[in-house]
Amino acid sequence: MNQLIERHSRKAARILDSARELVLDHGVHKVTVSEIARAAGVGKGTVYLYWPAKEDLILGLFARELLAFLDEITTRVSADPATVLPHRLAPLLVRTGLNFPLARRVQSGDAGLLRLLTQQAGDRELFARTTPGALCEAGMPIHHRHGLIRDDRPLPELTYAVHAVLTGFGAALSDPATVALGVDPDQVLADTVARLLEPAVAPGDSAVAAAADEVLAFLRQIRKGMLDLIERSQTLQQ
Repeated sequence: MNQLIERHSRKAARILDSARELVLDHGVHKVTVSEIARAAGVGKGTVYLYWPAKEDLILGLFARELLAFLDEITTRVSADPATVLPHRLAPLLVRTGLNFPLARRVQSGDAGLLRLLTQQAGDRELFARTTPGALCEAGMPIHHRHGLIRDDRPLPELTYAVHAVLTGFGAALSDPATVALGVDPDQVLADTVARLLEPAVAPGDSAVAAAADEVLAFLRQIRKGMLDLIERSQTLQQ
């Protein structure tokens, strides 16, 4: 079953595209269904054909963006398990996040937005699992078990430190004007994370592969939750 109705309906795809642009320009609370319909070139009733309320449309919109974020990371790790090494994974997470501004708004912890997206406890838990802090808390023990990170410091301290580093680089990279001429921010981030986290002796290929499998299983679990949420948010089921 394919829960993404925009793959079967051009009108649904236009509605989602228009809603995304309007939300980026004006924020969630100021956008109306009438404005979305007008921008998409459809009647207001057509929007309700696919989503029962504005809140459901917005919920599905943000879930789709987070789904795309997860899919990009999953694709890269599946293609090359060594991508899970901290110095490679960190720039990938930050750069991919920059490509999905709606996902970044969710991950920033915007209280008003999260209230809208988390009317149900299950949804609240699902979105909470995609925040940078939650991803670090879930991923760092996997890396630790397989020897991808150092073991001479308490894991909570390392988790907090890498979360702070990723947050800081994400904020800095969102403003390209702050990057000095000749500086490669991705390389600086990779070097910083390597020095902060990685052990003196590099892990073997089997350890890297095992860690990648665990990371992929975690990401796919969240992905399934996002797809279920998208399906529940829609009026029409495929």
